[in-house]
Amino acid sequence: MTSTEATLPRLDINGRLAVITLNKPHKANSLDSNDLMEIARHIETVNQQDDIQVLQVRSTGKYFCSGYDLRGFGKKTHSFEDIANMLEDARPVTIAVLNGGVYGGGTDLALACDFRIGNPLVNMFMPAARLGLHFYERGLKRYVSRLGLNAAKKMFLTAEKIDADEMLSIGYLTHLVSADAQEDAVNNLTERLGQMAPLALLGMKKHLNSIARGALDVDELKSDIAIAANSDDIKEGALAWAEKRKPAFKGR
Repeated sequence: MTSTEATLPRLDINGRLAVITLNKPHKANSLDSNDLMEIARHIETVNQQDDIQVLQVRSTGKYFCSGYDLRGFGKKTHSFEDIANMLEDARPVTIAVLNGGVYGGGTDLALACDFRIGNPLVNMFMPAARLGLHFYERGLKRYVSRLGLNAAKKMFLTAEKIDADEMLSIGYLTHLVSADAQEDAVNNLTERLGQMAPLALLGMKKHLNSIARGALDVDELKSDIAIAANSDDIKEGALAWAEKRKPAFKGR
């Protein structure tokens, strides 16, 4: 294994859970073209496995992600926007586990996830204006749709660093817990999501994201509603509710 291969993002799959781990702590988990291609391959792998219901995005070291490695700027490969969009569009429900600094494009990588669980050591800033970089379309839309226009303007136009409490108050963090309690919070959310009916859970995740960016396909929504309404899972859900037991969903 080469040194480059040793630091590429990892993919681990265990039943209904997949985990992508950013693995460059010595570079604050900045992502170059090789890293982006590897993440793209991991997301494609996860999307092809129907049993996977939750995808966590984690990192090693004291930074979650510091964005794009500018030394690789301009190389022809997956762009940072491509990867963030792929993550938002990923089939499973996604959880970003934030353990430290979240900077630049890394802020959008986490924002593309459905949930973001952080601890008091987390902080973030978006330095695009300081670097002369105009941010990409869906990243801007994610910021506005998830955080609101005022928060998006503050982050993009002032490049101000904010702490965990403010990240929670503007809606960037969906959960803020102590460092000691973070793994329990992640595991509890993962377990809860894994107990849901896959057709309903993953269909609603997809359509909620589409609604947020003004791209809802009404016909596809109606189709997914009909599939869920005629599934074995909805019958199992009703039966389990009546029998006061946990349902055993099959995703069909």
